Amino acid sequence: MKIGIVCYPTFGGSGVVATELGKALAQEGHEVHFITYSQPSRLDFLNENLFYHEVEFHSYPLFEYPPYELALASKMVSVVKNEKLDLLHVHYAIPHASAAYMARQILQTHGIYIPIVTTLHGTDITLVGKDPSYEPVVTFSINQSDGVTAVSEDLRKETYHSFKITNEIVVIPNFIDLAKFKKQKKDHFKKAICPNNEALVVHTSNFRKVKRIPDVITIFNNIQKEIPAKLLMIGDGPERTHAETMCRDFDICDKIRFLGKLEAVEEVLSVADLFLMPSEKESFGLAALEAMACEVPVISSNTGGIPELNVQGVTGFLSDIGDVEDMTRKALFVLDKNNLPRFKENALKRAKEFDISNILPIYENYYLKVMEKAAARLTV
Repeated sequence: MKIGIVCYPTFGGSGVVATELGKALAQEGHEVHFITYSQPSRLDFLNENLFYHEVEFHSYPLFEYPPYELALASKMVSVVKNEKLDLLHVHYAIPHASAAYMARQILQTHGIYIPIVTTLHGTDITLVGKDPSYEPVVTFSINQSDGVTAVSEDLRKETYHSFKITNEIVVIPNFIDLAKFKKQKKDHFKKAICPNNEALVVHTSNFRKVKRIPDVITIFNNIQKEIPAKLLMIGDGPERTHAETMCRDFDICDKIRFLGKLEAVEEVLSVADLFLMPSEKESFGLAALEAMACEVPVISSNTGGIPELNVQGVTGFLSDIGDVEDMTRKALFVLDKNNLPRFKENALKRAKEFDISNILPIYENYYLKVMEKAAARLTV
């Protein structure tokens, strides 16, 4: 198949999933064309089946903001025509699904029908999509897609609840490449961070309010009062300043390191003992899956799609949003030397269920189903 992938080229979950999916498809022999405004952060061109098409958009005095959606639609039209694509897979509804619909309408005037698969990732539905400024377009674009997927059952249900969707939404969960995300021998790194064999706690996110960064710092502060521990904060964002202030207020700055954005996050996870995800909302919890693949148990909130990944009492524990005392108790239970090996083993076992080798065939079969359905519609 010749597949066009449209995504945000960022460190965020949707961009990472789209990029890793495209790379895996290329390894299976499919021709994959990325269409976006910048090269995705995890994209490399070591495979001859991978291509990148940059969306160029310019500002003119008439426009207060450059019309990216129009430039994106035009680029889709060009790539579909010139590369003879079989299907467009757009990740994140806004503005990719609506731009794809526009491109499909234009292409039909040239005698070309391009099937569109839209994957819903989370905030495009739970936050941005609910804005009255965007809701009608989001609803229309989802209903006009030839195929729609969501990364969790919770997101699927919320989409149906929040929008008047008449299209079928199929759940295809996020995935992990266990060839990359696995526990590595990094004993020297662990020794440098925890010279006295302290427990190592890790959090990674984009440091937005929804991630509840203050809860991370509070939980860790509670943990370090009971056992020797260190905390690594991976990522960056608007809540970092507040988190640093809390560290000073608690007088634990010597036990916490802010590492910023990292490409090789798996190297840090390889030496971690516990992962904290107290988020207010997660459509799936990809960061938690990455941790579990590196044999790191998870303490999380019980919101969104996280319970579909983190198994209570098996791979870690779940607590109500904001219940830092309960999360602390459960974290200390997991970190107990008599319990930790079992939780680590279970975390890896669970992560293997989401290996890309298991999820990729589901996408391939879904693409074929969508293409066959589109072809049948055209012959009627």
